[in-house]
Amino acid sequence: MSLTAFSGPSLQAAYLRTLPAIRERCSTVHAMAQRGKLEYFDYSPDHESSVVNYCLEIMKRDFPAADGGVDFASIPPHGRWRHLDAGKSRIAPLMAKWDEERGSPVSEKEKCKRLIDLFLVSVLLDAGAGNQWSYNESDGESYSRSEGLAVATVHMFDQGFFSGSPTAQPHRVDAQGLSQINESRIATAMQVSDANPMVGLSGRTSLLVNLKTALESNPRFFGSDARPGNIIDFLESESKLDGSSLRVHVSSLWGVLLEGLAPIWPARYSIGGVQLGDVWPCSILATDGQAEGDDFVPFHKLTGWITYSLIEPMEKILKWRFDGIEDMTGLPEYRNGGLLIDLGVLTLKPGLKALANTSDVPCLPPSHGAVVEWRAMTVIELDRIADGIRRQAGVNSCDLTLAQVLESATWKGGREIAKQLRPLTGGPPIEIESDGTVF
Repeated sequence: MSLTAFSGPSLQAAYLRTLPAIRERCSTVHAMAQRGKLEYFDYSPDHESSVVNYCLEIMKRDFPAADGGVDFASIPPHGRWRHLDAGKSRIAPLMAKWDEERGSPVSEKEKCKRLIDLFLVSVLLDAGAGNQWSYNESDGESYSRSEGLAVATVHMFDQGFFSGSPTAQPHRVDAQGLSQINESRIATAMQVSDANPMVGLSGRTSLLVNLKTALESNPRFFGSDARPGNIIDFLESESKLDGSSLRVHVSSLWGVLLEGLAPIWPARYSIGGVQLGDVWPCSILATDGQAEGDDFVPFHKLTGWITYSLIEPMEKILKWRFDGIEDMTGLPEYRNGGLLIDLGVLTLKPGLKALANTSDVPCLPPSHGAVVEWRAMTVIELDRIADGIRRQAGVNSCDLTLAQVLESATWKGGREIAKQLRPLTGGPPIEIESDGTVF
């Protein structure tokens, strides 16, 4: 039975927080686009081939095979790990420190818990920082945007910024450590100043402060010491042994993140008293007499980004295997979505163009109908672009996963085309008024 059979407020809220709901509701918006029913964009599917070709050229450049094609096996999955290692390796040296710790050897399980601690806070701090902020390392290298935020969090983590025992146990995140965080400390750690401003600093701070509450409120997931890495213990209890490795369904991890982290998100829309998170009404889905929430489209972008990012260390270090990955979607954010606008798949209608600022780019809040349509179209178009790349390359979804497409092509492609078309800022074709809690 389709999940769309959910009815009643509590079931509707539950449905909108599931993984399949994202693709189902976004597909409904996409179907409207095929009939020319979008309010803010014109949809030109004939331009999808341009996106496919653009992405393939990037993949050939960055992951070349000996025959001139793409070495698909060498493409890593989309995840925070790459950003944390921007410019040079940082995770491997960090893990090497753990092998040199005095006392009992650090187990593989504890190493993975530490990485989950780091990766989770790093993703929560990953919302758009704006066009002006950057982070400088001691070697003089400078990083901006996602990479800058990632590099900053590695150093904060290494210094015990998130730990309640920064001297004895610096490499962990726990409620006690988070209780000491405020906006001023984060600004200092991330080198924010009048000359180096960051968008959404207060929102970022709120997420970490609220994370403390979430960790303490859910010992079933996060343990008695209120630590993100303890989700490994919970997931282990949900797993099945398959030979020498454990198999975990991605819905178990998704459920932990949606339920366990619910207290961190700002109150937005709710149904039946349940806060929905990154879920928004879409005007073209509204009809007379429909049930509450039938016009809502779920995205849960940061939860998806966390999920992709946490799966990788569990697979690499613990050798776990995750089932149900096909339910994961592409991430509906401004790089993936910007690629579609910049290469002509989506064209702004006059009413949306009229909202452009002095840089000829609209700047909108996440709740704006245009942003909701854009993100819904992005989810389905990423599926279609991935399929187009596979067809042209003669591979299947096992040879080239959606996570690999996001990592090697669409996200990177969205950034590169933005820099070509808007060299002064490198920003997207639609700017988002970020508070640090959505994008």
